[in-house]
Order: sequence, then C-alpha cells, then structure tokens
Amino acid sequence: MNKSAKKIRAFTLNEMLVVLLITSLLVGMAFSVLRLVQQQMNGITHNYERNTELNLLRQSLWIDFNQCDGVWYDSSRQELLFANELRKVEYQFHKKYVIKERDTFFIDMEERKTYFNGELKGQGEIDAMDLRTSQEGGGRIFVFKRNSSTSYVKQ
Repeated sequence: MNKSAKKIRAFTLNEMLVVLLITSLLVGMAFSVLRLVQQQMNGITHNYERNTELNLLRQSLWIDFNQCDGVWYDSSRQELLFANELRKVEYQFHKKYVIKERDTFFIDMEERKTYFNGELKGQGEIDAMDLRTSQEGGGRIFVFKRNSSTSYVKQ
C-alpha cells in the first residue's frame, strides 16, 4: 500500500447540507422577527405622531382661548375666530384637518360642539369647545375660557 495517501479530516457532504439547512432556517426566522419589529415600530411612530398633532392643536386652542377676549364660531363656514385689541386668529375646520393661519393640524374630526355659559350653542360667541376625533384618532379636546364682563354686556 501507498504510504503517501493519508486521510484528510473534513466535513462530509451530508454534514454541510445540514449546516446550510439550519443556517437558512435561522436567517429566515431572523428576517421574520425583523419584519414584525419594523411593523411594531411603524405603529408606535404613527401613534406618537397622531398624539403629538392632537396635543399641538390642544395647546394652540388653549393659548388662543385664554389670550383673546372674544371667541366666535361660524357653523356655516366652519370657522373659529379669536380677537383681542392686538390681533385676530382664525381656525378653519375641515373633515381631515384644521387650519390656523399657516399651521395645518392633520386630525380627522368627527364631532364639534360649542358652548356659551354651559349651554350648547351652534353659532356666535362661545366660551368653550369640545372636539372629538374619529375612532382611529381616539382623542378628545375640550378647551374653555373665563368670560370677561363684556361678554355678558353684549348679550
């Protein structure tokens, strides 16, 4: 026999196929988990953006309600007007968004109620507003102000 023919230790073809099969299963599972994590992150991002938009509108309305002497709502034009000695601010309500001067709040409005002295009022001077967003939006904004004496004299 030939002494130069030594047996080289190596993996067999079956062992290599098993390793490739296990590796492909692990990579497939990793991509599945990655896709689930990305979907979860997209959902979290969407909820965060929606809540941020709702909070920005709430804050803007709250500031305008408490800085202006008079607040009027026109239901036919879907407009809310704030006025004091220095400035006027106008909000326009649409189904999918609210416009305030140069700002646009992308909020899907479902219901709008306006009040004066605790009574529901559809048009004219108001002192409180209740906004409800659609089910997908899942939010509510209620803002009010204390009336000045001029609000009662004008009636």
